[in-house]
Amino acid sequence: MSAYRFLLSAFTLLLPLASSPASAYDPSPLQDFCVAINEPGNGVFVNGKFCKDPKLAAANDFSFSGLNIPRSTANRVGSNVTLLNADQIPGLNTMGISMARIDYAPNGGLNPPHTHPRTLAVGFVTSNPDNRLITKVLYPGDVFVFPIGLIHFQVNIGQASAVAVAGLSSQNPGAITIANAVFGSNPPINPDVLAKAFQLDKNIVYYLQKQFGGSVGQGPWDDMP
Repeated sequence: MSAYRFLLSAFTLLLPLASSPASAYDPSPLQDFCVAINEPGNGVFVNGKFCKDPKLAAANDFSFSGLNIPRSTANRVGSNVTLLNADQIPGLNTMGISMARIDYAPNGGLNPPHTHPRTLAVGFVTSNPDNRLITKVLYPGDVFVFPIGLIHFQVNIGQASAVAVAGLSSQNPGAITIANAVFGSNPPINPDVLAKAFQLDKNIVYYLQKQFGGSVGQGPWDDMP
């Protein structure tokens, strides 16, 4: 089955195809398109969305304006991800693809390690047991592929703002930022579990949970005998 891989391009949009026999990708559509609508009305329920009557589909259902506008990077990590999926472009529904614009602040703007999912340092880590880091510095016009499901990151090591365009192998890929999920879960993960898993002192775990918004010491284990 053909599938789009995650691509990263500095200042350009390139969406080459990769082939994979896996069956975990979004299913191929059974019709020309299924423009998503939120009201059942006269629609047909397909792939988690109601489809607009094809005769009522219009150009605006397949377009988005403003992706060229820089986004604010005034936040803790210095980056801003603008995801375009079926919610923003209804015509993407059932197509199995989406894309994103990523803005990076100068001097360390970071899209933190996560899954999916100018001068940029990018990389990903292979699966157990090797856990090998594969990394590269990108320049304007470069493209980098993140294999599906692997933890990856991008950081702007230049002194000017940077922007990247990404293509993803799902119409709604979601994102799990590792640190937020592990240390900022609600309710929080038992600090004993995290201390052992990361080989950390439990006080450091408490500190990290506080930094990422977790409720320290208020997890479901508190009521356990």
